[in-house]
Amino acid sequence: MSNLEAVLQERGAMLRGHFQFASGRHGDTYIEKFRILQWPDITGQMCALIADHFRGVPNLVAGPTTGGIILAYETARHLGLASFIAERREDGPGREFRRGFEIGPGHRVLIVDDVLTTGGSVREVIDAVRARGAEVVGVGMLVDRTGGKVDFGVPFFACIPIDVVSWTPEECPLCKKGVELKVT
Repeated sequence: MSNLEAVLQERGAMLRGHFQFASGRHGDTYIEKFRILQWPDITGQMCALIADHFRGVPNLVAGPTTGGIILAYETARHLGLASFIAERREDGPGREFRRGFEIGPGHRVLIVDDVLTTGGSVREVIDAVRARGAEVVGVGMLVDRTGGKVDFGVPFFACIPIDVVSWTPEECPLCKKGVELKVT
């Protein structure tokens, strides 16, 4: 276990036990992203790791609402860059840049987010960046729950890469052992 994982466990952001995820699947590890973001010291440390990994590559940082707002800002602060927010579209699926954010050709964008599960939010931000004619130069995450299984087609970095195993309720070994289930 890395030092960062130990800190997240101490602060109640990385939990061990028997959990039912939003997908309905069960697992033994749950990461509560807002319990990471409540701690400026650890959030700042993790954003500094992302910034150091991509230093000199982007000229703009973007993140999806909600947790990505904080992470884009803090990572951009470490890089001395601006940060933009990709919000959910009001007229359908996907994300877009509103509020006067000027993004387009010549921008090399680093996308940051909190916990990677399927990559859906990040893919929406990638689409929004490319729709404006800008280039995605990397993706940075606080925690990659997939153990590196998601590929965005650009350089990727996660402060904590872990492989969170999950099962259907019928195949869950924790259910079979009678371990108390917590719904996330």
